[in-house]
Amino acid sequence: MVDTVHYQGKRILVDEQEVLLLSGEVHYFRLARADWQDRLDKAKAAGLNTIATYIPWLWHELPDGTVDVTGRTRPERDLGAFLDLCHGCGFHVIARPGPFVMAEMKNEGLPYRLYRDHPEIVPTGWDGRPAPTRTVDYLAPAFLAAAREWYRAVMPVIAERLRGNGGPVIAVQLDNEVGMLAWVTNSPDLTDHLLSDFRGWLTKQGREYPFIMDFRSPDEEHAAGLMRDLGEFMRDRFARYFQELRTYAEESGVTGVPFVVNIHGTDGGKAETFPIGISQLMDSYSGVPGMLSGTDLYLGELTVTNAADLYLVNAFCDAVHDGDQPLTSMEFEAGTGDYGSDLSRQYDPSAVDLKTRMCLAQGNKLLNYYLFTGGVNPPLDEPVGDGNDRIAFTGERHGFAAPVGPEGQLNPVYGPTKRVLRAARAVAPVLAGMWEEHDEVAIGFVPDHYLTEYHYPGSASVRSVLDDVVGTRGAGPRGILARAMLLGGFRFGAVNVQKGLDPAATPVLAMAGTTHLPAEVQQTLAEYLTSGGRLLLAGRVPSRDMAGAPCTVLRDALGLRPLGTVEGTHAFFASVTAHGWASPRPETRVGWAELYEPAAGDTVLRELSTGHGCGFDVPMGAGRAVVLSTDYECDLGLWRTAFSALGAEPGLRHNAAVPGVILLTTADDQGARILHALNVSGYDQRFTVTEAGLPLFGGEPLQLPGRRALMLPLGVTAGGLRIAYATAEIIAAENGTVTFRAPSGDAVVAVDGDVTCPGAETVARNGVTVLRSRGTVEFTVRRN
Repeated sequence: MVDTVHYQGKRILVDEQEVLLLSGEVHYFRLARADWQDRLDKAKAAGLNTIATYIPWLWHELPDGTVDVTGRTRPERDLGAFLDLCHGCGFHVIARPGPFVMAEMKNEGLPYRLYRDHPEIVPTGWDGRPAPTRTVDYLAPAFLAAAREWYRAVMPVIAERLRGNGGPVIAVQLDNEVGMLAWVTNSPDLTDHLLSDFRGWLTKQGREYPFIMDFRSPDEEHAAGLMRDLGEFMRDRFARYFQELRTYAEESGVTGVPFVVNIHGTDGGKAETFPIGISQLMDSYSGVPGMLSGTDLYLGELTVTNAADLYLVNAFCDAVHDGDQPLTSMEFEAGTGDYGSDLSRQYDPSAVDLKTRMCLAQGNKLLNYYLFTGGVNPPLDEPVGDGNDRIAFTGERHGFAAPVGPEGQLNPVYGPTKRVLRAARAVAPVLAGMWEEHDEVAIGFVPDHYLTEYHYPGSASVRSVLDDVVGTRGAGPRGILARAMLLGGFRFGAVNVQKGLDPAATPVLAMAGTTHLPAEVQQTLAEYLTSGGRLLLAGRVPSRDMAGAPCTVLRDALGLRPLGTVEGTHAFFASVTAHGWASPRPETRVGWAELYEPAAGDTVLRELSTGHGCGFDVPMGAGRAVVLSTDYECDLGLWRTAFSALGAEPGLRHNAAVPGVILLTTADDQGARILHALNVSGYDQRFTVTEAGLPLFGGEPLQLPGRRALMLPLGVTAGGLRIAYATAEIIAAENGTVTFRAPSGDAVVAVDGDVTCPGAETVARNGVTVLRSRGTVEFTVRRN
């Protein structure tokens, strides 16, 4: 079979054409077969070009143990017919056959008989307690044997319809959210089989525990170290599980398309925990040919509060990819947010628009809107007496918050989704070949900082680590480091610090400081500084490793002698004053400050009551470090000054009056660029943009209403016209014609050659025609 789908240079190629995959999740098994066409028609009308669907084992396996994927028992089980219908409608397809599918399915989509017939696959957790979720030991022989039989039944249907065989399937997801259930319940899969494997792994690693120690009930001395080792072991075990599944898929004929690993982790509109999922699963795909990662993104509305969360998810994912693997999202939240059908939540229409645009600006090449269509949960073939005997626990109706409701109705979010898809489709041929541009600054990602998913409850040493790192690692104290970088104008990437640091590739590095940091990482940072790197460390200065043992490698290299810590209370208002390049600034209250005496360099922040330093500019070897050992507020000017002291400046600048404007750029190999302007504040903004001190867009102001965004062309060819710049975004392009949309009804477009625009004023014509449209939201430019 011809390998017609692959990825290269952060791009996805289908038949050697770069593509932007805009997908929607449609669950055929929750729809009457007669309704399949209607839902696909609505997906097509919205602007989607791809359909993704779970394929639930629980639904296709019958009570007698046989599997129906041909519709012999129910027409809705004819998987091939649904895939063929998608193909006939012009869609690509991403197949998601589990074994686990989640999707609110009972048993997470596994047949009941697995738990009944093979109790040894059901984990016990800490202190021998039963697992609170319907999870299994993924590498238990009985589960692997059953999963292989499931794949032997379902994969041939998929294989027959792969793109290389003339069908629609361009990717296959292996399992779903692996490791998530044990993590969120803090109940590791401690079967006898797993513990035997763990002891063998520890021996290979040269790590020792008392032979008689019960890993289900560790003693206090070893609990923190076990948290780290168990997390690292499970990372390896998950990678072996995915390789097993891939082998089963390939032996059933599924080859020549990428396999996808789905990463979990957002919670409560934030993404502080998301890197745990990356840490858990990265060895399953990072640098593995033919494997992609796909994020689960449930962040609600995008605001100044959580815009940096979404940005870091993409940046940290990219940090563990190889040079070819693109960013993708397999569950990209689409809906009103009213998942409980209780009207306790309703997202602003801007939510889907802003999140889509942020991800496109960061180079995502696949977004799967989840869930795009609702449906009905059919009854189980064999009643289990659980109250409703349906395949899922959401009742009869499912997906009531989706853009298309269970009965096929268009919900309020359908319109906003269609509008942003229209804009994305208009520039998709350009975006498909683009990569994200960065300033010369990156944020550090430490995967082992997130080996906290399995922590023994009640352990003081474990609690000490968790209290330190949770909510601080990655984004800095109170998330301020990442927020200050993004809202301060930096287009930054991330670097996996555990892979080493090269000052030539990463001239300036920002790191969230925590007390606990792996010894190897501390050493890497010290060597980076000595060899010429420049570091901004924001937060606590590391003094212990992830097992809680003393480790002051970085602190010693920086020459910082500890003088204690000041903590603010309800009666004591810890405050700092600014000095040197940080001044003049008013005295500023902080929550805490670690105090040090530097051996060299300048003190730029001092704690008020003691006069001791908590902010330093330290020369070190050929490099330099700025250390802010306090939770200083998000004063964008102060943070920009700190980066400037290290030689890092935003390439793009704007003069918007209110924080909340984010400017990002993507570019292709031919020099075409798109400026992605997002206003995540609720305030209308009017501002000009400069790059390297020179005005963009001919010095014309951009007008961006609150909670709106634009994708603006810079040297982009669309519809056969080369657009030098435009302060309105492209929404349609065909031969010799480009249609623009300006949210304020006032825009300027500069196009090479002789063009006209009805109702627009021609401002200049000298090889480049500059047109000004006033009072028209949508207008069309045509070649003469």
